Amino acid sequence: MRFGTLYGIGVGPGDPELLTLKAVRILQQVPVVFVPVTRPGAESLAARIAGPHLPATVEVAPLVFAMRAEGAVMADRWEQNAATVGARLALGQDAAFLTEGDPSLYSTFQHVAGCLRRQHPEADIQVIPGVSSIQAVAAAAGVALADADERLALLPATYEDKALTSAFRDFDTVVLLKVAGALERVLDRLDALGLTANARCVVRCGQPGERVIADVNTLRGAKLDYFSTMIVRTKP
Repeated sequence: MRFGTLYGIGVGPGDPELLTLKAVRILQQVPVVFVPVTRPGAESLAARIAGPHLPATVEVAPLVFAMRAEGAVMADRWEQNAATVGARLALGQDAAFLTEGDPSLYSTFQHVAGCLRRQHPEADIQVIPGVSSIQAVAAAAGVALADADERLALLPATYEDKALTSAFRDFDTVVLLKVAGALERVLDRLDALGLTANARCVVRCGQPGERVIADVNTLRGAKLDYFSTMIVRTKP
């Protein structure tokens, strides 16, 4: 019996119409779709996004991940979930693993795929790219990411401090993910560098309740949604 194929499928930032034709085709063929959740019984955003494209016969199998735990706890959960996926593939079944955005960009799928490769070197793992929040936010905000010789930086805002200043100075466009956890610090840096008017923040891009905030200083003191991304054009 052949070992099944695992497809890591990017479902985009929120709009079901942004799934690729290839992603939809595979979702309609595989018998089981694994989806990440933060706790038993929790809703999977990735599953909700892909929902309109899933046949009634497909099995949707949640995998619980320890998203904000210490490294060893997270790594142990990656191994456990990879073993669960591997057990299905060993039956000769193909499977999909859904991830928001793109599987190659800040995705839990990368860790599961790495564990699976170690546990089952014979596994065939294929990545189906998806529209990332970077492109979706730029489209929603009406901002060009880069042109000609311009440089683009992508940063997780929660992990940056002094590097923010150098990024704003060295790159023509800076996209800040996870900005909710560093909002005041980011706004302070923008003010200090005279870039506040050049920034746009998109909340829940592609999802119900999407908002584009042109004046980011109005966000001061606010509790920003986790799904918030800021894009800054640093040059005229």
